[in-house]
Amino acid sequence: MTDSATDYLHNQQKIAQMMIQLNQIVLDKPQAVKLALSGILAGGHILLQDLPGMGKTTLAQGLAQLLGLSFSRVQFTNDMLPADILGMSIYDQSKLKFEFRPGPIFTQLLLADEINRSSPKTQSALLEAMEERQVTQDGQTYRLPQPFFVIATQNPLQQAGVYPLPESQLDRFLLCLSLGYPSPTAERELLKGQDRRELLKDLDAMLDTETVILAQQGVKQVYVADVVLDYLQRLVAKTRASQEYHGLSPRGVLSLQRAAQAHAYVSGHMEITPEDIQAVFAAVTDHRLGQRFIPAHVTGGGQAPLTIAQRILAEVPVIA
Repeated sequence: MTDSATDYLHNQQKIAQMMIQLNQIVLDKPQAVKLALSGILAGGHILLQDLPGMGKTTLAQGLAQLLGLSFSRVQFTNDMLPADILGMSIYDQSKLKFEFRPGPIFTQLLLADEINRSSPKTQSALLEAMEERQVTQDGQTYRLPQPFFVIATQNPLQQAGVYPLPESQLDRFLLCLSLGYPSPTAERELLKGQDRRELLKDLDAMLDTETVILAQQGVKQVYVADVVLDYLQRLVAKTRASQEYHGLSPRGVLSLQRAAQAHAYVSGHMEITPEDIQAVFAAVTDHRLGQRFIPAHVTGGGQAPLTIAQRILAEVPVIA
């Protein structure tokens, strides 16, 4: 067996163990956990949107600890300034010059909590960091640690004191996920069990920076057959044929392929299947196509209408 194959199998074992531990922290959400881990290994940023108290922050902290990455949390508020995130230059009297003091964004995994409670100006301060993995202040460019991820949480627009994220900001998130309410069985376990935040303290890192970077390289090597690309392109063409919404951009298409490769990698195989595309399609495309998140209590808790992505998946056959 080659060294690369041995590394791959070793990583797969660790990834499987990670998902088991995460599913013990975030109960009854195995698909969301798998998608979140896929997004990280794809090198993308993740937007978690839901009502407060659904476990979004717990999922982000659990990922950071198990991946062995440095972690910072920023609670966004309406009076926050860009410098509160990026850092600022402060005059050092002893050296008679200004020195840059890095902000909390200089970490490997940044949790931007309730990102849509800050002003659009502050939200936009993240754009360069998310896209270029660097920060520019006072004409100087500072590289961020590698790897670098943003996991942002967002409250529903129906709540008071929130600002909608602009389309350019939404497009920077590889995946947009919602956890939703737990099942009655999972909720009973929450009520009778230990506080999930206490369980986080017992998590040990299962990967490290070097291993995460190697896994990201492994994701890029996942094979994509032409017949699978045909299916992906038919889905993309369907998004562009409607007058209801703007179709996927080329960046969105590349994001879809990358997310599907990561989902295949996390699933333990090195070739994309149509099922991998279907698994990530809604998380990659709905927020890019203008789908608004409406929590279950607003829709009456009944059968939710199909999202844009779900309708497209239902209309496009796997084999033409």
